Amino acid sequence: MLTAFTAGLLLITVSELGDKTFFIAVILAMHHSRRLVFIGVTAALAAMTILSVLFGQAVSFLPKSYIHYAEIALFIAFGLKLLYDASKMSPAACDTEVVEEAEAAVKKADLDLPKQKTSLAIVIEAFVLTFMAEWGDRTQIATIALAAGNNPIGVTIGAILGHAICAAIAVIGGKMIAGRISERQLTLIGGCLFLVFGVVAAIEGA
Repeated sequence: MLTAFTAGLLLITVSELGDKTFFIAVILAMHHSRRLVFIGVTAALAAMTILSVLFGQAVSFLPKSYIHYAEIALFIAFGLKLLYDASKMSPAACDTEVVEEAEAAVKKADLDLPKQKTSLAIVIEAFVLTFMAEWGDRTQIATIALAAGNNPIGVTIGAILGHAICAAIAVIGGKMIAGRISERQLTLIGGCLFLVFGVVAAIEGA
């Protein structure tokens, strides 16, 4: 369980910093109550984590050998993809395309809601925007892969804690540190981490 917890915590914390959901939380926190944004964002990420773990557990009923090789292939493929993406990135602090996508998503949601927003409306906005942005993200697929081959409770707790840490960083000091986040460095670290998990999964299987 400790191994699954650590894997979920590390994988999510490194992968989510500087991600689209991170910048959505940063932008929302600049216009609304940080507490309400944190509640909405964290609730969405927790819900996505639980769904991913449940899906991973459903997948675990497949033959163990299939799961094992699929887990290794996914982690190594993600790792190589991230390293390739990092090699193509400029040394600029953050990925402007990701920031622009987050800004566009928040702007569209604001237009669909009344100007005077209630606390519940802010929480719902943060929840929906984050949930939609996270759907199909690499961290969701990685969580499914982790849950299929590891302790589901450990993965769930570790992943939710990792998401909560990233959400807290985003809403508390996101504006201050957003311009200092090196997307390239985070992508490199994430790629290396995925490769490490792939190698560990291969060794454990052997």
